[in-house]
Amino acid sequence: MASTRKPTFKPTASAGGQDAAGPSGSGGSDSGGVISAQRDLEPEAASGGKAVGKSAGKSAKSSNAKTAGKASKSSGPSGDNVIAFPEPKRRRQRRVVWWTVSVVTALVAALIAGAIFSPALAVRSITVDGTTLLTPDAVQKALSPLDGKPLPQVSEQEINELLKPLVQVRSATMEARPPSGLLVHVNERVPVALLKQGDSYIMVDVDGVQLGATKDLSAVALPLIDAGAASTNTELFKAIAAVLDTLPADVRARMSTASAASPDAVELRLVDGKTVVWGNAEDRELKAKALEALLKMPADPKVPVSVYDVSVPRHPFTK
Repeated sequence: MASTRKPTFKPTASAGGQDAAGPSGSGGSDSGGVISAQRDLEPEAASGGKAVGKSAGKSAKSSNAKTAGKASKSSGPSGDNVIAFPEPKRRRQRRVVWWTVSVVTALVAALIAGAIFSPALAVRSITVDGTTLLTPDAVQKALSPLDGKPLPQVSEQEINELLKPLVQVRSATMEARPPSGLLVHVNERVPVALLKQGDSYIMVDVDGVQLGATKDLSAVALPLIDAGAASTNTELFKAIAAVLDTLPADVRARMSTASAASPDAVELRLVDGKTVVWGNAEDRELKAKALEALLKMPADPKVPVSVYDVSVPRHPFTK
């Protein structure tokens, strides 16, 4: 840093020893007199100039550092100086929606868990419908393991598993009747014929499942399959059973016997002794409708009918 001392001016002695500021009235200045300017530096200033410069630099740096520190403190993360930017509206709405969905989901899960395990919904009564071969008591007894079980835990699969020992049941559906009622709809197998076994007659369905027995043939309005097709695992039985299963219930009730020389030659006999020529198993539904229409035709005493032939269902005839 430069010294602040002002320069001093000292006159320089001339060669003749006279003062350089001689009288000016002589008509000209003394050519030997020269005025010079010089800067006198004190010893301590000269020697300590560099130190002063360094000290001043340090002082300036310290001052700047303190100022910067104060500025940084004043602009630090204080509550008064922080600029709070507003949250975007869409993000806030999304957070509210997620929070609401989470709360609703938790409530629904709690309600479902309470309903599934609540003893207030335990099964107390079981109602059964759709039974003909079975009694409702037999079905209710088979379903007794469901007593006291919460309704939401009861499934149709479980009901059908419990009813498997009852061969008369083909399937079953359920209907919950809160708080403690259960309605079971039973779909029974349909008997289509009788098989002679000793002194009894066994009712069988189209699959050959034995559904019951009776000793009075007239007590059941079903046709009797002859001894040649008595075995339920033969092709003859399957062909006859398929035909009988296709017939309407009122038409089937008018049949006395059913037989077949081969799977393509099924014949039926009515209770009044008339014969039905059925033929093979093709077009069973169409043949059943044709036979039903023939049986509804008014009888003509002049032209008695002994045979109904529906083997060609689009051209049935009688003779």
